[in-house]
Amino acid sequence: MVRNAMLRRVTAAVLAAGAVTALASTPATAGPAAPSGTWRADLSTVDNDDVNVRADGGVLTLDNAAWHRTAAVTSGSEGKLLLAEHPLGGPANRVAAQVAADTPAGTTVEVDVRGRTGANDWTEWTPADQGAATFAKPVGSVQVRISLSSTTDGVRPTVRDVRLSADSAPQNAPQNAPQANAVAAGTPLTYKVYGTREGLVGGTTANGHVITSRDHFVSFPSGRSLSPKGTGNYTARVCRTDNSRCEYAPVWEVGPWNEQDDYWNPSATRQKFKDLPQGKPEAQAAYQDNYNGGKSGLGYKVQNPAGIDLADGVFWDGLKMSDNGWVNVTYLWTGSGPTGVVTTAGDPMNVRAGASTSAAVKGLAANHAKVTIECYVEGDTVTGKFGTSKIWDRIGPGHYVSDTYLQTGSDSPVAPKCA
Repeated sequence: MVRNAMLRRVTAAVLAAGAVTALASTPATAGPAAPSGTWRADLSTVDNDDVNVRADGGVLTLDNAAWHRTAAVTSGSEGKLLLAEHPLGGPANRVAAQVAADTPAGTTVEVDVRGRTGANDWTEWTPADQGAATFAKPVGSVQVRISLSSTTDGVRPTVRDVRLSADSAPQNAPQNAPQANAVAAGTPLTYKVYGTREGLVGGTTANGHVITSRDHFVSFPSGRSLSPKGTGNYTARVCRTDNSRCEYAPVWEVGPWNEQDDYWNPSATRQKFKDLPQGKPEAQAAYQDNYNGGKSGLGYKVQNPAGIDLADGVFWDGLKMSDNGWVNVTYLWTGSGPTGVVTTAGDPMNVRAGASTSAAVKGLAANHAKVTIECYVEGDTVTGKFGTSKIWDRIGPGHYVSDTYLQTGSDSPVAPKCA
């Protein structure tokens, strides 16, 4: 069933009228720091990576202060500016933001950052305007995301300046390192959560994607894993509980029920609801255990225990579900290893049980999904997006796809041969 209007993304925080935000602080764990650069965010350019924002003389504000991403949102507005990747002068593990903004009552401005830890790997998005964002691993470049929101039609926040600084400091107990435990483990985290159908065809996701019929993406109740439009930097493998069908799909939306519930992370780094067990969504605790009085973090009465929303194509075609239900979710970005990006003409590709075009179909891999390549085998010759090859990559337990549809950055296998 399609999610109730109360589930849509609504920013509830209220700041004093006319407030000017100027936030920058140093974590308690900081010691002598090695500077890696300071810079100012470019607030003068808006492109198709951005959502409902405009730049007026270098001042960022909402483009349409009465624009609603979906028909389920009846008031207020929101927008996002995604800045270009910024190379640093040296490795850094900490980024702080100073923000000058006008925030009338009912509006908010948030600055999140992420860092590149390798050629194809990113940290999760982490707030940098409420204390420095601290990464578990050094990063060589940083990307900034500025989010504006309003709860009332016609009321706009404005951002006049964002100054950023990056440095390296000793880490005792990082307060904002979402991947601290996950990346070190190598194997990505997997949890069983309740999945609901997204629906909302014609609406716009949090990253600016316009939802189409039988679309292929997923949504988690946290912006920390939101992939930029047209990318799958953060991708999930979603499977039926008997693992008979799975889909690999990019994370393009925020929800259900909450916006700051990165429940897959340990309590030390989970943004909110730190008293809940790792892997348990707040909505599930509210629905099953009357946590928070049975309400979401946004104050709504929770009507199901959902921890993931599934676009219609994932729901019906990838998993062949007929009703909302429990699924096994693997948060692929929390692991490590060689990766490839699914690159097709737009439709998802079949995931097969073996290295053959006649092998049983085990599910789908959506365009843009970033998958982990465990190993490779030789099988049927296939001509695909990247030429002709008999190489097939294993991207999960008993899951094979032709290497000719994976952008790996190499014409040769990027993983060892399967045993």
